[in-house]
Amino acid sequence: MADAVLDDQHYYQATRAGEAQRANAPIPSSVRFDAASGRIVVDFSNGACFMAPARALQGLEMATDAQLAEVELLGETGLHWESLDADFTIAGPMNGVFGTAKFMEAQRRGGQSRSAAKVEASRANGAKGGRPRKIS
Repeated sequence: MADAVLDDQHYYQATRAGEAQRANAPIPSSVRFDAASGRIVVDFSNGACFMAPARALQGLEMATDAQLAEVELLGETGLHWESLDADFTIAGPMNGVFGTAKFMEAQRRGGQSRSAAKVEASRANGAKGGRPRKIS
């Protein structure tokens, strides 16, 4: 394999290309916990924002509002909670990854549970009329 030759021209071209790419990329500018909705909100430099349910993230299920409010940006790619010893990439929750595969499978199964309380609540909701019938 031939050795790569890097000179000043290659360096400056790569630097300019990186700066151009970064100028168009959404860069996280701030993060906060919105207690009213229970969501982590990440604001980006281009005006976009992303929200995720805080307690759906592995390790944050039992966190208090005060603990969740301690969230900080970890560079430009991560979220960090010092007191909870928890870190997440921003891209993870944006892609639907809220923890390890085992954690996410347990979360999925939890929503499919058939407890007596869940069956009773479903029947009570159905007695209220349920979904309107489709008219063809």
